[in-house]
Amino acid sequence: MSNKKSSTSFLVQGSILAMASIISRIIGLVYRIPLTAIIGNKGNDYYGCAFEIYNILLIISSYSLPLAVSKLVSADMSLGRKKNVYRILKCALIFGLVSGTIAALILFFGAEFITGTIMKTPYSIFAVKVLVPTLIVVAVLGVMRGFFQGLGTMMPSAVSQILEQIANAIVSVWAAYVLYSYGTKVGAVLGNTENYAAAYGAAGGTLGTGTGAVVGLLFAAFVLLAYLSVFKRQMKRERRAKVDSYSYIFKILFITIIPVLMSTTIYNCNAILDQAIFKNIANLQGYSANDISEWNGIYTGKYKTLINVPISIASALAASSVPALTAAYTNGKKEAVRSQINTAIRFIMVVAFPCAVGMGVLASPILQLLFRDSSELAASMLQLGAVSIVFFSLSTLSNGLLQGINRMREPVKNALIALVLHIGLLVVLMYAFQLNIYAVVYANAFFGLLMCVLNAYSVKKYSGYRQEIRRTFVIPGISALIMGVAVYLSYQLALYLFRVNAIATVFSIFIGVIVYAVVLLLLKGLTEEEILKFPKGAALVRLARKMHLLR
Repeated sequence: MSNKKSSTSFLVQGSILAMASIISRIIGLVYRIPLTAIIGNKGNDYYGCAFEIYNILLIISSYSLPLAVSKLVSADMSLGRKKNVYRILKCALIFGLVSGTIAALILFFGAEFITGTIMKTPYSIFAVKVLVPTLIVVAVLGVMRGFFQGLGTMMPSAVSQILEQIANAIVSVWAAYVLYSYGTKVGAVLGNTENYAAAYGAAGGTLGTGTGAVVGLLFAAFVLLAYLSVFKRQMKRERRAKVDSYSYIFKILFITIIPVLMSTTIYNCNAILDQAIFKNIANLQGYSANDISEWNGIYTGKYKTLINVPISIASALAASSVPALTAAYTNGKKEAVRSQINTAIRFIMVVAFPCAVGMGVLASPILQLLFRDSSELAASMLQLGAVSIVFFSLSTLSNGLLQGINRMREPVKNALIALVLHIGLLVVLMYAFQLNIYAVVYANAFFGLLMCVLNAYSVKKYSGYRQEIRRTFVIPGISALIMGVAVYLSYQLALYLFRVNAIATVFSIFIGVIVYAVVLLLLKGLTEEEILKFPKGAALVRLARKMHLLR
């Protein structure tokens, strides 16, 4: 396979997964609107706290499984070892089932201590307990998704992700409504209506997560069983194939998972540490429990929900880049490795810059449109933290790139350095500057920036890739700033004419997309060859030529 075909293939597959991630995030964003209306900021605090606890155990038990499985499957498929790939699948399913069960037991028996003592959010225990069985389901589902990603197809993962989120959305809103009403009755009896209603409502939201995971698992299992009938026939035609022992595969699986596990755990545990440090220090500084809960509810339920939508594109591209990079690296194709690194970084920066600028400029209008929240606090958080979209998009991608070229320890080392410095900054901002929830926003962005810098150095050191600056960062950045001005002016004009925030916001976003695309092409931020690598690239090139934006 040529370099061009290889990079095009992984970008297309990455785009499929990215589109699924975007659709899933949009569905997640849409259902969070009625969910927030039902459970409020306090319920969002309990819901967000439960998810941060769940996510850490998910990361430890199974988050690294899809990446590790896809990496091993991709390496063996590139060598034509289908029988060994089948053994890897069986070992990984056993591994996922065992690790998921252990994590579920830890969460079940440790929930009270974690929520009450560590996180200072005791009412989130109901939502946490509901998530216990989901850890087992997601572990097995992750193995299946990793298997298909290793084969070079993102479609099963993409479809299962969308189905999972649809089921999640429906059940979350319905269950939150039912359980919020029930919690109100329980709270009335116990003399604490507000907290119990929010707590039970949050538990309803997490019930949707478990239901969605089951739906995703059923679909993935159906596709896997259908595919294995064909795959086993291909295995029978494989002659004198070298097959590793099960003990060796478990060993390799474990060795592959550990660095990815450490990296993802350290990289993602900053969120739960942020909550724990923020709540404990804010409590010592004398802020009321209600204020702390409200602030964190806005941060987890609105701020993080919004900025995670564009960041999901980087996560999808990182997942899709690992199998392609591993195959190229395994076969010694250094030029293909550097080409795919360049393509991935260029693509993600073209997306991240306008998202960050647009989110910053339209912070308050978007919050009003989606959550009916016109508060200065929520808007300021989004304006100040929008830059983290760029940082986390690039750092998430570069984690995947390093893992793809078998430098598994580098993200671990880099994440550990960034985590320590990030915690130090958070404590200083909380104690010395009394920034309360804004300290979390600043420290979180700082963590993403540090990861970008450290990972960039590691990618250059181990792949020989030299980062191009002007077309990767400068031109998309300038194009996004020009777009930001156009978005602001068009919003003000539309708001003046129609007096309706929803119309003005949608209109300004539409104008922003057009302006960004035109300026980016006029400044030669993308070449015709690069656009052709995108899904429907030929159609985009024809449109650009008709508008005289390409020469």
